[in-house]
Amino acid sequence: MEKRCQNCGQPIDPNARFCRYCGHENVVEEKKVQYCFRCGKPYTGNVAFCSGCGARLNNYPNNNGENILKKGLDNFTSTINSMTGEQGKVEIKLKELFSEVFKKHTVEEREEMFISGTKYTTPRESQMVSSWPKPWLYSRVFIMFLIVFIALFVMVNNFYNTNAIPGAIFIGALMVPFSALIFFWEVNVPRNISIFDVITMFFVGGALSLICTLILYEIIRVEQLDYLGAILVGIVEEVGKIAVVVFYVSRKNTKYILNGMLIGACVGAGFAVFETAGYAFNAFVGSGGQASVMLDILWLRSILSFGCHITWTAIAGVGLIVAKKEEQLNSNHILNGQFLKFLLLAIVLHAIWDMPITFGSEIYLVQWVLTFIAIVTVLVLLNAGLRQVSQYAKLAREKELQEIKNQ
Repeated sequence: MEKRCQNCGQPIDPNARFCRYCGHENVVEEKKVQYCFRCGKPYTGNVAFCSGCGARLNNYPNNNGENILKKGLDNFTSTINSMTGEQGKVEIKLKELFSEVFKKHTVEEREEMFISGTKYTTPRESQMVSSWPKPWLYSRVFIMFLIVFIALFVMVNNFYNTNAIPGAIFIGALMVPFSALIFFWEVNVPRNISIFDVITMFFVGGALSLICTLILYEIIRVEQLDYLGAILVGIVEEVGKIAVVVFYVSRKNTKYILNGMLIGACVGAGFAVFETAGYAFNAFVGSGGQASVMLDILWLRSILSFGCHITWTAIAGVGLIVAKKEEQLNSNHILNGQFLKFLLLAIVLHAIWDMPITFGSEIYLVQWVLTFIAIVTVLVLLNAGLRQVSQYAKLAREKELQEIKNQ
């Protein structure tokens, strides 16, 4: 095939670097040589099959494993995104999400955060900002709880002070779930839920969800935590929590995805705190008063808590909003396929978490993988929530502009 200049199109010598007509430098892109995993025959470019043995090249894990992993993650995030009714590429800006954590913030900034969500501080819909939030307050709350827990830990572990045990149980159980809850509150861009409402839903919602769960356990008996038992536990506990989320969503009649995520996180975090405190207490009593056993439970459940009840219920909470949209919540929305998909996802994550899977159990491999999946899911839902806010804000601005023109 005759070689032509990339600039003027005139024929040039195959070995010529510069065109003799226009002087343009014609650089030939060097193609990386790769080798067939089966027969070793070299090939260049994006080739589907080996010309030597016919082996399929582009799907072999060792050949492009990184691309396969990326493609799998892209497919997963696209699937979650489509469940919310959104389409297109999912853009997750982790750098922006954590950009303010290590910066110094003033007392005034903190106070301004805590007064948001009231009748007088909630922005109009047209004023809502849809850019990626930059939360930081949750990290300060976590540090505060961590300092308190370490102090109580020293009292129990080094000074053998039994008076500090109730405090260690409560603060140890509260430390990560409540800090994560503040994170969800900070990324609630509509800024229409106050910190008082958050704390109320956290404590009251958490307690009510436990009661709902216990009632369901009276109906659905779980004898042992085998594979079937884990599935039943997932169904019972997620249904028990979502029942309380339904109450709060119906009461607030919100239409924002980020509100549904926050309300779900409130109930899930409250549930997690009370459950962890109960496990720690039972471990202490069951071990004959060994504080080290109790502390091990608290450390482990604190580390993994962001990937379980908080995110599971937040995911299901988003499903409620996606199903109801701007309507008043009713039974049709609860039976809606869009909501049931989110609830099923939460149940599946919960069930697998509790299953007696021995592979990698010494390092809690299954739980770490599920935590990663839950966090990625929440980030995708956060992206969908921001897009929704952007759409509502745009419509509100257009409506206000039209009203001004009509005056």
